[in-house]
Amino acid sequence: MSRLSVVDEIFLRTHRGMGTPIVLQGLWRTADRVPPELLERVHAALRTGPLGRRVVRARVPGARPYWRANSSAHPLRLAQRPLPAEHVLAWADNQGFDLDPEFGPGWRLAATELADGGSVVSLTCSHVLSDGRGLAIAVDRALSGLDATTTRPGPAGRARSSAGPESAGTAPKSTGTTAPHAEALELGIAQSDWADARRQWSIVLGGAAKALRHGIPERPARASGRDGGTAGGTVVTASCAVLQIPAADWELAATARGGAANTLFLHLTAHMLWNSGFRDPTISASVPVDTRDEPRVNNDMAMTEVTVTRADTPATLREKCRAAYEHRMSSPGGLPEEILQVLPARAAHALSRGAGERDILCSNIGTLPTVLSHLGPHRCLGVAARAIHPGLTAPLPRTRLSAYLSRLEHTYTLSLISLDPDHIESPTALTKLARSVLDRLDLPATAW
Repeated sequence: MSRLSVVDEIFLRTHRGMGTPIVLQGLWRTADRVPPELLERVHAALRTGPLGRRVVRARVPGARPYWRANSSAHPLRLAQRPLPAEHVLAWADNQGFDLDPEFGPGWRLAATELADGGSVVSLTCSHVLSDGRGLAIAVDRALSGLDATTTRPGPAGRARSSAGPESAGTAPKSTGTTAPHAEALELGIAQSDWADARRQWSIVLGGAAKALRHGIPERPARASGRDGGTAGGTVVTASCAVLQIPAADWELAATARGGAANTLFLHLTAHMLWNSGFRDPTISASVPVDTRDEPRVNNDMAMTEVTVTRADTPATLREKCRAAYEHRMSSPGGLPEEILQVLPARAAHALSRGAGERDILCSNIGTLPTVLSHLGPHRCLGVAARAIHPGLTAPLPRTRLSAYLSRLEHTYTLSLISLDPDHIESPTALTKLARSVLDRLDLPATAW
């Protein structure tokens, strides 16, 4: 039985309103219009793939929630009329609502035709189900398997069929399962819950005792939302931008400055924040690190912190990133991180509030599978990966600017999300800000 990780449960609490709401999104922009029939096939492949699961609460205190296969899905959402190209991101921003990883479908596929003859396809996914790299893996499997059989193993290794979708909040419908077998399955879950609870409490109590040998752990620093500005409870609309840069130019700019593609990314994101009016002489950057040892569709990452100064270059940041990768963000107060899974949700939220939030977020999703360059026979002009924040309200989190970098074939795509309306008041302002920094680095960019 597959159980939720500490990171999964942090995102589950944000879904329940404790923290910043986060929804992952992949966007495909095609040269011509994608027919609904092809989109229905993609939708069906996703529904029976690894995103087709939901969270089930454990019955024993201390046991972690677990995943259950769930082939129910939001219907494919198709826009009624073609959309002007300049409205693409505004349309995409509205595709992240009504996702429920616990009681209903946690993902949605939507598409709109464009007035210029192309299409934009959006896949949104609750961050509980996966991280950015995992979402790319899920799409890769869906697009690679369009012509495969519709029966495949589910996340927990059980075979599933696309027939008979599960109703939200209920167990999968029986396909000939006898009552004794069902009772045995329930007994197995109960036994597994007890075993998992014993494991969790053993880790927590043993780790706490070890921490106490060195004195009472310090109370974790609280990373609260920003003060002032927008009144508490007010809905905040983020400003978004997507820019495409030739990979050859990006690599040349990084090499010429003694850095790598990732440290150039960190360097330019920090300077975007400074150029927006951020006054602190240093910027704290949150940098996710992929921890997969094999392709998995889940939250398989750790968070590191890099401090950037105005004197830093892509070369000096390279050394700082290497050091940061060896010292990842620690557990709360030196206690084992599993303590967040045995505490009640609100207590765990209080202990981990603001975890991973810094002045900027720089998430390098990496090279995307080449299968994403087409939707069937339809060539993609651009593919963007990012996170959006549906239903975000003040007070705002510490993170003012989030940046997501991905590469597909010969193009890097930079997706930006600003949560600083006092200094970046519109998507146009954000795009202009990004261009000014890219221009100084001799990086040509095409904005969506």
